[in-house]
Amino acid sequence: MLNRRNFIKSAGIYSSAFLGLRAFLDQPLHATTGSMGKLGRMVPALGGKLGIPENFKCTAFSYTGEEMADGLLVPGGHDGMAAFVGPDGKTLLVRNHELESAWLDRSPFGLDGSRISQLDPAKVYDLGSGRLPCIGGTTTVVFDSKTQQMERHFMSLAGTQRNCAGGPTPWGTWVTCEEVNEIPEPDAEKLHGYNFEVTPTAEPALVKPVALRDMGRFRHEAIAVEPASGVVYETEDMGDGLLYRFIPNESGNLAAGGRLQALAVVGNAQADTRNWPGVATDFPIGQPRAVEWIDLEDADSAVLDLRHRGRAKGAALFARGEGAWWSGDSAYFAMTNGGRNTLGQIFRYVPSPFEGTPREGENPGTIELFAEPNDSALLRNADNLTIAPWGDIIIAEDNKEACRLIGITPKGEYYQIAINLETGRELAGVCFSPDGSTLFANVQNPGYTFAITGSWPTS
Repeated sequence: MLNRRNFIKSAGIYSSAFLGLRAFLDQPLHATTGSMGKLGRMVPALGGKLGIPENFKCTAFSYTGEEMADGLLVPGGHDGMAAFVGPDGKTLLVRNHELESAWLDRSPFGLDGSRISQLDPAKVYDLGSGRLPCIGGTTTVVFDSKTQQMERHFMSLAGTQRNCAGGPTPWGTWVTCEEVNEIPEPDAEKLHGYNFEVTPTAEPALVKPVALRDMGRFRHEAIAVEPASGVVYETEDMGDGLLYRFIPNESGNLAAGGRLQALAVVGNAQADTRNWPGVATDFPIGQPRAVEWIDLEDADSAVLDLRHRGRAKGAALFARGEGAWWSGDSAYFAMTNGGRNTLGQIFRYVPSPFEGTPREGENPGTIELFAEPNDSALLRNADNLTIAPWGDIIIAEDNKEACRLIGITPKGEYYQIAINLETGRELAGVCFSPDGSTLFANVQNPGYTFAITGSWPTS
C-alpha cells in the first residue's frame, strides 16, 4: 500500500524546454536521490516525437483522421482511457475524445458531416438539430500486446461533448465524463455535462447513450469506484471545484440512480485544500483528515451550480480536479494546479469501512494530501493518472512545455517514463494492459495513441 509518511522532496532534473534536445538525450535524468533516472537514460522514439527510456520500445497508432472499421474517422482530442481484457488475450482500449462540435477537422463524421448517415440516430446522443451534431464520444481500440499491433478501432459512444476523462468500473465498463462549458453548443438538442457508461466490445458497436443524470451535471473530469460498495468518486475541473461521491441505488447499476454528495472536512467547514499563495489554507502532506459527505439536491441542475451550492453547505474546495484511480484500499485524485506554486497535487482518499451507510460517522473516511512537489522539475500540472502494476502512481502532465509521464514511488521519489518532445502537447489516458506488459497513453493533439514496453520495475 502506498504510504505518504516518508515524502521526499527531490530536485535536480532539468527541463527540456530550456535545454536543447541533444543535451536532454545525452544526459541521464536524475534527482538528488537518483530517482528520476529509475528506468534509464532517455532516448528518442517515434521519429523524435517522444523520449523514452533506452532499451524500451514504443509504437503509435490510431491517428486522427484514419478511417476506422465502422467507416467513421478517428476523432481528434484523444484524452482519458482505460484498458480491459478482450477475447484471446487481446486488450480493449476505451478512449475519450474531448471535442466540441465546431472542430470539424477532427470530427468522426468528416468535414461535411456526411458519415453520420451510417449511424442509427437512436445511438447518437445529440444530433445537433440535424445541423451540427456533437462530435465527442469514445472509440474502442483492439490491441494485441504480444505483437504490439492494433487490430481494429471503431466508435463506441457517439454524440456527446468534450469527453475528457472517466474511469473503469469493477464490473468491467468505462464511465466517460463530459467536461462541459457553461455556454451550450449552438445547435444542441439536449443538455450536456453528464457521465455515460460504455461496455467494451471487440467488434464494432455503438452503445445506447444514457445520460447518468443522478451522478450530477457539472464540469466532469474523472471517476473512481470503490469495489466493495460500488460508491463512485467524481472530480470537477474547476479552480473552485468540489470532490463528489455518488451512492448508487444498486451497486453496479449506475443507470438505476442514486444520491450525490460533496466532501467536507470534519471540523473545518469550507476547507480550502488548494494551498495557493495568498490563500489562508494549510493542508500539509501526509496528514489524513476525517471527512463527512454533504447531500446535494437537484443533481441534474440546468444552471451548473452544484459547486456553489455545495460550497455554501460547507464542502471543501479543490484546485481543478482531474484524474482519478482506485487502487488497493484507496482512491487517488490529481488536482492540476493545486499547491503553493500551482503545479499540481495528488490526494488520497481512504473510505470508511461503512462507506455510504448511516454508520460511517463511527469511523469516517479520510482525505490526505499525498504529494505536492512545488517544483516544475518534478511535476508540472498533473492530469490523468493510473497506478502501475508495481504500485507507483503514474501521472500524465498537461502544460505548455514538454509534457511528461511521471512516476511517484511510495517513498515520494519522482522518475520519468516518457516525454513529449513536441512541446505544449498534452499527454493523457495513461493506463496499463491487463497483463501489465504495456503502458498506453495518448497525445491529445494532433491525436494518436502510443504503447511502451520494456523491463518495467517489479517494486
